Amino acid sequence: MSDLWLQASGLTKRFGDFVAVESLDLSVKRGEVLGFLGPNGAGKTTTMRMLTGFLKPSAGYVAIMGANSESQPYEARAHIGYLPEGAPLYSDLTARQLLKFVGQSRGMARANLRERMEVVTRQLELQTVLDQSIDTLSKGFKRRVGLAQAILHNPPVLILDEPTDGLDPLQKQEVRRLIRAMAKDKAIIISTHILEEVETVCSRAIIIAGGRLVCDGTPQELLERSTRYGSLRLQLRGAGDEAVRDSLLKLSSVREVELLTANEKRCEYRLYPTARAVDIAEVSQLAHVQKWKVETMQTDSGSLDEVFIALASSVEERP
Repeated sequence: MSDLWLQASGLTKRFGDFVAVESLDLSVKRGEVLGFLGPNGAGKTTTMRMLTGFLKPSAGYVAIMGANSESQPYEARAHIGYLPEGAPLYSDLTARQLLKFVGQSRGMARANLRERMEVVTRQLELQTVLDQSIDTLSKGFKRRVGLAQAILHNPPVLILDEPTDGLDPLQKQEVRRLIRAMAKDKAIIISTHILEEVETVCSRAIIIAGGRLVCDGTPQELLERSTRYGSLRLQLRGAGDEAVRDSLLKLSSVREVELLTANEKRCEYRLYPTARAVDIAEVSQLAHVQKWKVETMQTDSGSLDEVFIALASSVEERP
């Protein structure tokens, strides 16, 4: 079997005259964690519902492990673990009852279900709340129970909508660590608004806006789209002047110099590169020759926030 475990082609969803998702192509291979990004109203949740078979596309198709989600819905869904938006759960059940119900609904054998319940409750630290009803749990525990039911049957494809929403910083780290650990044997899609999560967990990311794909690349490739990528922040003691700026502009690795702050005590510049990055050694040599008193010199790796805003804004905002 191909390592291409999830594939969508020409995925489109219309609600009357409104096009929520338009001709979207995406694929996820075994071992990939795909960050699924976009502003509110971009079509992320609609797309995830189509990928999981909860919503029928107006056009296009989805294949999960080679099974077409429309002509082979049961085969396709059997391969998916899904954490929906808001992690909806049966509030009158206990966490243990809910996991048993989900496992039995999926046809898991009793011994396998017992073993998998032990594994996922340990992985998500649910042991202390297993016999509490869902409606008494905190938002963080509800989220973890939602994730537990998604991974209970050990599916090859995981589709997770905001998996760390409502978790405290330590819990977020644990869930991210779990996702990274599972990734080698799964194809995972994560919808998130936390761009730090993309950098720490995802091997690839796509951005959609207005229902259309606007970017697909690794987190590093996205960072390289940032206007600040490879720039250098240079802070000097003493007031800056035009002579300093002119000297910096003569360097071969410097394309532009921006004065960020200036007063009698210190000045700070941002140096933009002509190619991938400003040459620190070249700047250091110039500072030594000019006898500048350097306080800090720091390379900027760019900002995913900046790239996200720029790409999302490039598509006309929809109502």
